[in-house]
Amino acid sequence: MRLRPLSTTPLAPIFCSRSRPQKCLRQLHQKVSASQIPSPTPFVPDAKTFLTLIGRNLAQHAAKFSSWESLFTLSSLQLRELGVEPARNRRYLLWWRDKFRKGDYGIGGDFKNVKDSMAEIRVVEVPKDTSKRSPPGLVFMRKMIVNTSPDATEQGARLRDAKPVRGLKISGARTIVGPYVSLVKGTNGGVATIKVQEGMWEERRGHKIDGGERRQKHVRHKQRQEEYRKSGK
Repeated sequence: MRLRPLSTTPLAPIFCSRSRPQKCLRQLHQKVSASQIPSPTPFVPDAKTFLTLIGRNLAQHAAKFSSWESLFTLSSLQLRELGVEPARNRRYLLWWRDKFRKGDYGIGGDFKNVKDSMAEIRVVEVPKDTSKRSPPGLVFMRKMIVNTSPDATEQGARLRDAKPVRGLKISGARTIVGPYVSLVKGTNGGVATIKVQEGMWEERRGHKIDGGERRQKHVRHKQRQEEYRKSGK
C-alpha cells in the first residue's frame, strides 16, 4: 500500500488569535454607547446628582467622572480601572445608565420646573377626556398632581398639556401623598416640594436567607448536621 505524504500547508487561519476581534468588538461597543448619550434633565443636571439619586453610595465616585458624557460612555472595564467597586455596583450603574437613556426615570426625573435641586408640585383640576359623549356644555374635571414653577398660581397651573407626576397620589380631597414629599404649610396638603436626596431612585437589594438561592440547600444541610450533632443522637 502506497502512503501519501502529509500536507505541510500552514493552519494559521484555524488557529488565528482572537485578540483582534475582541478589541474591535470593544471599540464598537464604545462607539455605540457614545452615540446614545442622553441629555441631562432639570432634576438631573450632572453626574453627581445622577449618582446621588441611584444610591448604593455611588456618589463617592462622582469626582472620577470628568463630565456627563464620560458617565455614559465609560465601559465596565474602565469603571473598574477608576476604582468603582465591587462588580455588582458597576453592573448596577450600567443598568441605571440604560434605564435613563430610555427615559425610564425615577420620581422627579421628568420634572421641567426645578430650582436649586428642588421641584414644586401641586394638585390641579383639568378637564377629563372628552372623547366620550357628554351632555352639551357640561365639562367634567379630574384632579391630578403636576410639577409647576414656584411662582405659579393655582389658576395658572391648569396647564393644557399637563402630565401627572408618576409615583404620587392624592389622598382625601387634595392631600399629596408619596415618598420624599414635603408638604407646604398653609396649603391643606395641596402643594408640596420634592428635593434631590441620596438613594431616591435606589433599587434595594434582596436579603439572602441561608446563603442565598445557590447555596441554600448546602447551608441548610450543614445546619441540620450541626443540630443532629448537638442533640447527641
